[in-house]
Order: sequence, then structure tokens, then C-alpha cells
Amino acid sequence: MIFPKECKFVGNASTSPLGERVYFLTQYLVRPTSDGLEVLKIQPKDGHGLMREIESVELIAGPKDIAIWEGKVTTHDRADLVKKALSTKKKCTIFGKEDEHMTFVFEPDLAEFRNVHVYDITPPNPTLADTINKLDKLGFFETEMVSFDYHIRDIRLLNTDVYPCRAGGFSTTLDRDVPPHGAKIACCRTGRQICHENYGTDFEFEDTCPITQINAEPFITRCCRADEGGIGEYNGYFGAVVHWGANPKTIADAFFEMMKQWRERNG
Repeated sequence: MIFPKECKFVGNASTSPLGERVYFLTQYLVRPTSDGLEVLKIQPKDGHGLMREIESVELIAGPKDIAIWEGKVTTHDRADLVKKALSTKKKCTIFGKEDEHMTFVFEPDLAEFRNVHVYDITPPNPTLADTINKLDKLGFFETEMVSFDYHIRDIRLLNTDVYPCRAGGFSTTLDRDVPPHGAKIACCRTGRQICHENYGTDFEFEDTCPITQINAEPFITRCCRADEGGIGEYNGYFGAVVHWGANPKTIADAFFEMMKQWRERNG
């Protein structure tokens, strides 16, 4: 796969006011021909000044191998661009218009991205998954070359008598009601502790904590217990656990530190 690291390495050769010279940072050119656009790999000559003579030119993709993506994209969301490039079924996909920053993906391959697993539950809103998805769409994780696999468990499907809290839209919940003896309760370790300390042990429990769902690595998930937070192995898998109400910066910091340690562990 050829995917320029930044748009500044891709030049637009629709005009050439300074002749056969290019900006010194340019590595690739998108150039119009009579049949359509082509993508060239170039090597500027060594020297001084911002504009340089060209040392060598190599054709990467011709018009027949190129698709032009018409919609708006976030050029920093690299995994998304690769997915879009794959969908065109062409060897090369160009993103951006002549008056915008342009980039391209040649021979797209998601295998070059590390898949990170996100574990969350709903209802209410899966705020961890939502936050990561929004940051990802902004290109916040561009430097990490990752894609995300979301595992969002719908706890309504547990069909229990009692659920964790009213915020999820449930009628009978631990935060408002005394559970009847023998009830089937959907909750986490904190909920079980509340029941045992206040109502006894005559209950059946369905565990809702996202940590109990982890079965792949690296991962990021959330938990309401501060003592569970951190980076390390959970259920035998490596990842990060943030507090239930963690803000976006805390989530991002945990993600980047987790990925740093992941790479140190796995070379």
C-alpha cells in the first residue's frame, strides 16, 4: 500500500507556473492527462530553495486504475480512507478536489492497521464507544494506524427483573427500587455488592460489566470501579480500562499509553 503520511507530500500538477520544478517536500504528484488523472512518484533534486528540479519520475497509477472520491472526507482519518478506497475496487483512489488538500491510497490494505477492540454496553448511551468514534472521525488517532472494532452489548436482551439504573429507561432498577427476593438482576460487581450488603443473597445475577466481555486484545473499555482502572491484562487480554464517566482527554490519554505499552510488549 502507498498512502502518503501527510497531504503536504502530495502536489497538484494541474498547472506549472515555474516549469518542471516542484516544492521541495513533494513526493507525489497528481497530474491531469487527456484521459484523466495520473499519480506520479517523484524525487526532487538536492539543492537549495523551496522549488527544486526533478531528479526522477515514476508512474504509480494511470487513469484506468484511478477512482476519484466525490464526497467530503477527513484526510486525518486514515483507516476510513483505506476503507473507502477498498470500496471503489480500483488500485488507486484520489481524495480531495483541485482547490483542496489532496491525497490518495494505492493498493489499499487494512492489514497495515492494528485493530483495537472497544467494549461497552447500552442503554443508556455507550459513551466510551461514542467518544472514541467521534475522536477517530476527527483523525485524533491518525498517528497510531489503528482501526476500531466495537463490541456494544445491549443489556435489554438479558430479560431480567431488575436493571442497574433509571438512566437506561428501565422501570425497575437498583438505584430506585428494592429488588424482590429471588429476582433476576442485571448488574455489575458493584450492584451485587449493594444487594448483598443491603438485601441479602437470594438473587440471580447477570453480569453487565464490559470487562467480563473482553475476549480480544488490544482493547479499551470502561468500569465504574476506580480500582479496576489502568493498563494491563484483564481476563488474560491486554488493554486499558477507564472510569465509567471518563472525559475525552482521559480516554485518549489511556488509549495512547495503552498502545505505547502494547508495542513495547509485542515489538
